[in-house]
Amino acid sequence: MLSIVVPALNEERVVGEFMDWCREGLAKAGVAGEVLIVDSSTDRTPEIVLAKGGRVLKVPKRGLGRAYIDAIPFIRGRWVLMGDADCTYDFRELADFVRAFEAGNEFVMGSRKRGYMEPGSNPWLHRYLGTPVTTWILNRIYGSRFSDIHCGMRGLTREALVAMDLRSQSWEYASEIVLKSVHMGLKTAEVPVRFYKDRDGRVSHHVRAGWFSPWHAAWINLRAMFVWGADFFCLMPGVAMLIAGLLLTLPMIAGPMTLGPVTFSLNWMLLGLVLAVVGLQSAMTGLIARVVYDRSGRRRARILAALPYDRTVLAAVALFVVGIGLAAPLVADYVRHGLALAEPSTGANHRAIVGLMAVAFAFLVFVNTLVLHATALLAAERSRP
Repeated sequence: MLSIVVPALNEERVVGEFMDWCREGLAKAGVAGEVLIVDSSTDRTPEIVLAKGGRVLKVPKRGLGRAYIDAIPFIRGRWVLMGDADCTYDFRELADFVRAFEAGNEFVMGSRKRGYMEPGSNPWLHRYLGTPVTTWILNRIYGSRFSDIHCGMRGLTREALVAMDLRSQSWEYASEIVLKSVHMGLKTAEVPVRFYKDRDGRVSHHVRAGWFSPWHAAWINLRAMFVWGADFFCLMPGVAMLIAGLLLTLPMIAGPMTLGPVTFSLNWMLLGLVLAVVGLQSAMTGLIARVVYDRSGRRRARILAALPYDRTVLAAVALFVVGIGLAAPLVADYVRHGLALAEPSTGANHRAIVGLMAVAFAFLVFVNTLVLHATALLAAERSRP
């Protein structure tokens, strides 16, 4: 059974035709279904829906994301199809979604780019800048291949919708669904859809809300992408900084080094120390983020296997001991010289910087291992049925 679940706000002008489209689409697809309207209207929208054989869930006006969260307990179907009740998405064409579900897909994304967009249906700024740019950003961050992440017509299994545990209250729910489908490793398909401009006399919700509304929607969608993709900004950049820092620091453990016209010494080592420490922390934060995002448990298991508690803590202790051993001679020299540092060109200074880096590494590895394993325990508890 397919449940068409759509929020509506004062759509009496077009909702009757929308209901007819849904019934036609279900009949053409040869699938049993229902239409559940999540309604916040003050006009006759709910009465029209009921007269056309639909179901109405009356909720306060709290945002699109909130509407879908409220609807979950009332959805009867195995498959859920989302969209708008304004006759912009053609719900007469449901067959591609149904076939994708029957093929075993858990998430089916509509694509206006692969389908049809009526002239005037999408503002130039949205069609040629906003949607392509944000789609490109999401695909780069998450390694996905969507062609139109802002298409409002998309479907997923009820089981997947419940497992997503949606949190977004407003427009960003659309990005949250896409992002979590990737994190959950859902079997995904993309199908073409037809998109039409608003009917004469109807004003879109963005226009009703004012000129700032589309910009606000874009901002909160980007925020969702970045928050749910923190590992992209932390893990690999952190690894790159860590490697760069080690390459600047370790070769000079015995003293200054000259390559052509450039002499590398303490100042370069200090730069390397900062890069390495920041890089290690960033990389560890990225791993923790991946554990938080992982809903299948597979990625979490791989990370914990690579960083088991006992071995990693022992490595932190070893780093601490090595660091103290490298820094101790400089401390002794400092005491011998009446609490004054020796000349900065001495090898003791260079070894001490590597020692300080090792001590910092030891602390970061230890505390992040604690947080990583604590996060993994909480994630495992969350994933239990």
